[in-house]
Amino acid sequence: MQPTQIIGIAAGICTGLSLLPQLIKIRKEKKANSMSPATLIFLLVGLAGWIIYGTLRDDYPVIITNLLSFVTNLWIICLSIKYKRRAVTH
Repeated sequence: MQPTQIIGIAAGICTGLSLLPQLIKIRKEKKANSMSPATLIFLLVGLAGWIIYGTLRDDYPVIITNLLSFVTNLWIICLSIKYKRRAVTH
């Protein structure tokens, strides 16, 4: 493995895990009122674009690391909707 590949994979993993602390906080507190829905949607669309790009180039590090970010972001969106609905009904 070349140094540029190692740097790319490490950067992708860090990016992929960047929303994990936010996800843990949302699950722990059971509220997500500080999250901007527009930001999450733009991020989700951008990540989907990177996954498509990686697929077209057969670049598995790009696909895998952005898929990790995509799933984490999608999970945050789902929890945000869930906890927002719960706050409205209580």
